[in-house]
Order: sequence, then C-alpha cells, then structure tokens
Amino acid sequence: MRIAQASVALVLCLLAFAVPGQAQTPTPTPTPATPAPGGAQTPTALSRVIGRVLTLEEAIAIALETAPLIQARLFEYLAAAHRVDQALAPLLPQLSGAWSTARTQNAARGVRAVGDPRPGGRAAQYTIDPADEQMKATVTLSQLIFDFGKTFATTEAARRLAEVAQEDVEFQRQIITLTVKESFININFARRLIRVQEQALERADLNLRSARGFFEVGTRPKSDVARAEVDVANARVALIQARNGEQIARVALNTAMGIAADTATEVQDNLIYQAMTLDRGQLQSQALKQRPEYKQARLRVNEAEARMRAAFRDFFPDLNGSAFYGGRRADLNEIWEIGLNLSWTIFDGGNKIAKLRETKATVEATQARVKATELDISREVEQAQLNVNEAQERIGAAQTAVASAQENFRLAQGRFDAGVGTILELTDAQLFLTQAQNTEAQALADYRIFLARLERAIGRR
Repeated sequence: MRIAQASVALVLCLLAFAVPGQAQTPTPTPTPATPAPGGAQTPTALSRVIGRVLTLEEAIAIALETAPLIQARLFEYLAAAHRVDQALAPLLPQLSGAWSTARTQNAARGVRAVGDPRPGGRAAQYTIDPADEQMKATVTLSQLIFDFGKTFATTEAARRLAEVAQEDVEFQRQIITLTVKESFININFARRLIRVQEQALERADLNLRSARGFFEVGTRPKSDVARAEVDVANARVALIQARNGEQIARVALNTAMGIAADTATEVQDNLIYQAMTLDRGQLQSQALKQRPEYKQARLRVNEAEARMRAAFRDFFPDLNGSAFYGGRRADLNEIWEIGLNLSWTIFDGGNKIAKLRETKATVEATQARVKATELDISREVEQAQLNVNEAQERIGAAQTAVASAQENFRLAQGRFDAGVGTILELTDAQLFLTQAQNTEAQALADYRIFLARLERAIGRR
C-alpha cells in the first residue's frame, strides 16, 4: 500500500511540473443522441416540418440536430478525445494480479546389475516421486518514473488530433448549413419559374384562341394557329420542367435535414433582394479566424511538432519502478519484490534517427499545407465576393429587361389584336418576356446562393 501511495504522489508531482497545456484532455461536447435505427427521422423533427411553413432558420436548426453526418463527426470527436486518455495512461500506476498453479511429478530410471536371474540379464527399473503441487498468487504494481517527456509529447499530439476532429464537427455543420440554404433557395427559385411558366402558358393559350378566332373568320392563315399551338406546347413543357425542379430541390432539402425525402415540406419565400456592401479586407480576416479547415491545418502543425519532440526524446532512457507482493505454494508463503529498472537503447540500427528525420519532414509538409490552405481560403472568399457583386448588378439589369419586355409584349398584343401585327411578332415578344422573367428569377436565386457561399467561405453558418 505504501508503494502505491508513493507512486500516485510521484505521478501528481510530474503532472504538476509538466508544461502547461501538454497533458490537458480536450473537453468533450455533450454526447450526441444516438440516431434512430436505419436512419429514420425522429417524430420531433417530423412534427416541426409537416403542416407548417418552414423559415430558413428553422430548416437549418432541424438539419443541425438530425443530420446523420453531423452525428458521425460528433462520435468521431468523442473517440479522439478518449484516445488522449489512452496516450496519458502510461504515466499513471499500472496494477495487475496473477494466479497460477501447476502439478509436477518426476520418474527416475535405473538399470539392474548383470546376473539378474530374469531373462535378458539387464532390465530398466523406474521409481516415481510423489506429485508436487505449486501455486503462486501475486499483485504487481508498476510506475513509470521518468521518460524525459515522451508520454507528454505523445499526449499533446493526441490532444491536437482530438481538436482536429472537433473542427471536423464544425466543418460538417457548415457544409450541411450551406446545403440547406441552397436547397431552400432552389425551391423558391423553382416556384418563381413555375409562376413565370404558368403566366407564359396563359398568354400562349390566349394567343391560340385569338389565332383560331381570326382563322375562323378568314382574317388569319392556318399557319398562325399552328405557330400558336407550338408556343402552347413549349410553355407546357417548360412548366413541367419547373415543377420537377421544385420537387428535386425539396428532396435535397429533406435529405439535408435528415428526414424522409418524400416529406411534404413547405418553405417560406426568401427570394428577395437586399443590397449589401462588402469589406474585402474584413472578410479575409474573418475567414482565417473562423474557417475550420484553416484551424485544422494549424493544429496538424502542432501535432507534427509534438510527434517530433517525442521522437527526439526517444533517444533518452526510461526509468520504471515496480513491486509485487504475493504468496507461493499451497500455504501461500509470503513473497515480495521491489525493483527499479533503467532501460536505454544505445543503438537500434538507425531506426530512431530515421524516425526523427521523418517527423521533421512531416512538420515542414504541414507548415506548407497551412500556407496552401490560406491561399485557397483567400481565393474562395475573393471569388464569392465577386460573384455577389456580379449578381447584384445582374438583378438591376434583369429588372430593367423585364419592364421593357412587358411593354414590348403589350404593344405586340395590341397590334396583333388590331390585325396589323403578325403571329411571329407576338410569339417573339412573349418569348422575350418569359426569358426576361426567368433571367430575373435566376439573378435573384444566384444572389441568395452566392451570399450563402460567401458566408461559408468566411466560416460562418
């Protein structure tokens, strides 16, 4: 018992004098709820979706709670946190027990002298000793006394890897959030296209009725009716495609939220334009502070440096203390031992030197990756900002085009009804109006999506 108390006290002293932060286990996040078997959604998630109109914030909240990929990243982080405890374990006392028993029996062989009256003259003679039973029971306590910081360095490396896994959780949350935003916007974009195509179909039907009326009274040729019928058919095809686009976007949203793909999800219209002024320098600074990929790159440098320190300290010896207490034979006669062991590998064929050089090269590689990640993030932020500015300018131009196309169609409609315009002129005006409205809807959707991607580029959910 005194040996165990002394070992514990020694470990506490070592921990007290360790480099601050080297043996700290990362604080785990709350244990995530176990996903339902087969990936089925929980009733709570469904009750928040069915029968109501979701806002974008509500859809994101549901996705962050139920997305299986986020749950997987959380469990992976917890596993990495437990590996930190495993790396620190060798510094703590190791206690084990053993019990063994054995039964032995010896047989001695002898030879009779010449002249033995029995045939053969010489014969073997065996004697069997009584059976000997051996039993041994021991309790062994061992303690690493000093290893020149090898275990601390290994623990620090494991802790950095756990922090990398923690950033994986945030990375997955940002990806899921971006997917929800894009799917949400695509649903509203498809709805806008549906309205445009419905209006186009109504105009085409009206033109077809007018063309048939003129043909019946003999003021228009049959070709005008055929052209109007083609426009109606094209408008119906475009409407079918727009409705299918809405369904596809809804499937993507439901999947991102972790619910059944065929759930009847209704979303709030957010396809609106709000002018925004962007500060390029501030965006770049925020991205380097918030992007989990950049944090991971820097953490991997720290992890590689910790492994390099461990490889360097592996050249030094290990000092271990051990003791055991127990009993032997059937009556368990007391046995005990206290020992101190110093182990030092003088030469191992150059293995440790090669390992140290490997870790140094790994440090250089991870440092280069930090710079590469920084450049990639800078590029993504710059591109996202340029896309937002371009979409803002495109919205203004598209709205002007819609106003002009509406006026052009009104004039063409009036000329055709008055009998002075051609069907070709009218259908062209209708096509230009539909295209202008589609372009305006596309510009609005692109603007909202580019804003979402800009938020992702700067590491914001």
